[in-house]
Order: sequence, then C-alpha cells, then structure tokens
Amino acid sequence: MKSTISRDNERLVHVPLGDRAYDILIGPDLIAHAGGEITSRLKVRKAAIITDENVAPLYLDRLVDSLQTDGVETVSLTLPAGEKTKSLEHLTTVCDLALSARIERNDAIIALGGGVIGDLAGFAAGIVRRGVRFVQMPTSLLSQVDSSVGGKTGINTRHGKNLLGVFHQPDLVLADTSALDTLSEREFRAGYAEVAKYGLIDRPDFFEWLEKNWAEVFAGGPARAEAIALSCQAKADVVVEDERETGRRALLNLGHTFGHALEAATHYDSRRLVHGEGVAIGMVLAHRFSARLNLASPDDATRVEAHLKAVGLPTRISDIPGDMPSTEVLMDAIAQDKKVKSGKLTFILTRGIGQSFVANDVATSEVQTFLSQNLA
Repeated sequence: MKSTISRDNERLVHVPLGDRAYDILIGPDLIAHAGGEITSRLKVRKAAIITDENVAPLYLDRLVDSLQTDGVETVSLTLPAGEKTKSLEHLTTVCDLALSARIERNDAIIALGGGVIGDLAGFAAGIVRRGVRFVQMPTSLLSQVDSSVGGKTGINTRHGKNLLGVFHQPDLVLADTSALDTLSEREFRAGYAEVAKYGLIDRPDFFEWLEKNWAEVFAGGPARAEAIALSCQAKADVVVEDERETGRRALLNLGHTFGHALEAATHYDSRRLVHGEGVAIGMVLAHRFSARLNLASPDDATRVEAHLKAVGLPTRISDIPGDMPSTEVLMDAIAQDKKVKSGKLTFILTRGIGQSFVANDVATSEVQTFLSQNLA
C-alpha cells in the first residue's frame, strides 16, 4: 500500500486496485483546478456534472469554467438537496441526461456534492453504457472521508437505505478542503463522526489523536488535512483487502446498522437526523451493546460517548427530536440491513477501542431487549 504523501499543500492517497487503481487528491482549491487534473489523468473530452441546489451556486460555475478551459465539453444537472434525492426517479433523470448528452464510456460523470450526490451519480456512472468514467468531487467532510472512496454507490427505497446500487470505483477523487469552509457546523460535525469511526474500527492511536486534536480539526489547517488523509488511507486499506464487502470491509459499517434504522425511523428527515448523527448514535449503541454482551468494558462505551458528545454530536436515541417509533419498527428496519444473511442479524461489535469485529448471527431477542431499554 502506497503511503499518504505530501505534495506542496496537497495530500495524495493511492488506491491500488490493479487496472482500476485511482488517486485521492486532498487539498485547497481543487475545484478551480479540476480541469487540468481530470484531463491530464483521464483524457476526458466530455463530462456530465451532477450537483445539488445547495452546492451549485457555490461551485458549479467554477468547475465548468475549469473544465471548459481545458477543452472538456460539459452538461450539468442540479437536483434537490437531501437524502430523498437518492431515488429511482432521480436516478432515471441522471441517466437520461448522460444519454442525451451522448456521454460515452471514455467520458465522465462528475459528482459535485456530498454523499447523496456521490452515491446517486456513481450508480448512474456504473449503469450508463454498462459503465462510464466517474469522478468524485466531494464537498462535505462526510463524503470526503467516506462515501467518495471505495466504489459503493446506490439509492434508497421504501424498504430501506442503499438497497439498490452497484460497486463502481471512481477513476479519480478530488477532495477540495476549501469547500469545507462553507459547511454549517452541524454538517461538519456529522462528517466528523465518520472520521472518528476509523479510529474505533482498528486504529486506536488515531482515536486518541482525535481526542487530543479534534478542536484543531474543526478549526481547519494542517490537522484537518491530516485527519482527512488518514481517514481516506484507512478506508483505502480496507477496500483494497475486501472490495466487495465479503468480509473485512463490513467493519466500515460500525454504527451503521443502528444508524440506518434510526434514519429510516425518522423518514430521512434531515431536520431531525442526518446520516453522520445517526452513525454517531449508532457507534455509541454498538459499544454499549458490546458491553451488554460482555464483549467489551463499559468504560469504552463511556469514552466513545464522551468524545462524540464533546464535539457536539448526539449520542443517544433520546437526543433525536420528535417521537420515535416502537422497538418493532426499528427491528424491521434492522432486518432490511444489507449485512443480514439468511435472515440472521449481523452487527459490527467491539472488544474495545479500535477492536471492532463482524458478529454474525446476533440473537434477535438480545437486540430487541437492548433497543427497548434505549427507547424507554
């Protein structure tokens, strides 16, 4: 595995997947210089840019200018912001745009936005002409450290989150750290949950570093770039080992089984709960559930909760505004989780900070009792 390197004000993480290898470039003002990076690396002549109504006013013109300056013909589509955009309806719209613009296999679909846009555009890139080039340009912290890396794409259905999708690796990731300056404090905190996750999976030293340096990560500067690069490297290491989530990659879902169920329970209403907040609560629940099963010390769960609470993230179900559904409704959502095999529940649990593991065939009764206590 090629290590993270510095190049002037930029960091580079290489994802070595054979003929599908790609680079993650992390640094300031990459949107303004995207044309040069994309054309020099991919020789693209035409691109369909997919973005949303929050990001477009800030960065779309800048990206179009950069691409056109370097000779790339562009079309663009601005979609509504929010989790509900990850739908079959909007997927059809994106595919229709790409086909109408005659995007060919050597052309590109570019995702300019957060995780929602990246997941949706990536799915489209994977199925248009059975696969066209795909460039991720994540503009949120969450998407820079998580969803833009690894090739998992998808949309939501009434049955649950991300249940339709394909594995389609990007050809390039351009993570412009300057874009993070326009995020709300809530959005940045939500993304930070995914940063902390990498420490809790298998990098206890990183989690300890975050406990000491999180304020500098929030303030920006070298600590922020370092946290993003280390997070991308952590994910790249796992993706290379298990690209299609048949084993170790499932660890990246720490906190997500509970978190996705909570998102479904709130009907993906971002006023109540956004993805990173669900993950934060889910990670605390995973550590508390592990302690309940005598797998880990309760002190570890307390430590995780204390850190996430210190940065301003919700850590308990009771922190979610509004009424929550019954335990049965949450259990139904958990039963739709992608890690369920032959109807048996699979959770990412832990034996301590940085000691997560895949637990197969978790007793439904144990989960139900645990959730009932946490809903009370």
